[in-house]
Amino acid sequence: MKLCVLASGSSGNCVFVSSGRTRILVDAGLSARNTANKLEQIGVAPRDIHAVCLTHEHGDHTVGLAALARQHGLPVYANAGTAEALANNGRTAALSWKIFTTGAPFEAGELRLEPFAVPHDAYEPVGFIVHGKTPDGQPARIGIVTDMGMPTELIRQRLRACHALVLEANHDETLLRNAVRPWSLKQRIAGRHGHLSNSQALQLLAEIAHPALRTVFLAHISADCNTPERALHCVREGLRTQGHGHIAVEPTFPRQISRLIEIGVP
Repeated sequence: MKLCVLASGSSGNCVFVSSGRTRILVDAGLSARNTANKLEQIGVAPRDIHAVCLTHEHGDHTVGLAALARQHGLPVYANAGTAEALANNGRTAALSWKIFTTGAPFEAGELRLEPFAVPHDAYEPVGFIVHGKTPDGQPARIGIVTDMGMPTELIRQRLRACHALVLEANHDETLLRNAVRPWSLKQRIAGRHGHLSNSQALQLLAEIAHPALRTVFLAHISADCNTPERALHCVREGLRTQGHGHIAVEPTFPRQISRLIEIGVP
């Protein structure tokens, strides 16, 4: 089971996951050309992708969806709320929709996905647990949740027992408070349906950490109210001091791919 964050941030989000012969993208927030270029960096052609699975309808997660899906004949998995929100703009009517129910697992090739509700200011936002296998055939779990205003007990339950996570660490609370931004925007970001801070990400990880969780990618890092260095220092040092130093904490980037990891391979 392989994982690579092709891009993450307010300018675009897209995550690559594969297991066996199945390769999917979670979200399509890059142009079709940019997505193809980033896939080529990990040795994958767009025609090798089997599906796109959407977390929610915001443009930084869907801007390249229509072109990518049409050019390569990709089915698009989304819940009814996300599909309806995208259909309202009139650009996705001809896509091959596969509607799932939030909370009900579904299959995409050799991958099994569990969508779960998250608090965010979208129609019906979700995170995913993606089930696959390690090279020796053992079960593997990847959790992907990049936009949420606060951890809930449901989120904690779903993210437990994962081997790798893509988790939002959007803002540093001090930088957000001092940012030259409208107060209403600051309230939205820090609110219950906004985005997770570095310290909130650390707290969530400390609550769900276990020996088999080996890698965490910090995602959706704000360009104005955070830095990769701040996010990494907060989470790495916090986990280390709480006895979870075995977890590798990795950055993600808005314009370059993350490290490609394979679950079960050192």
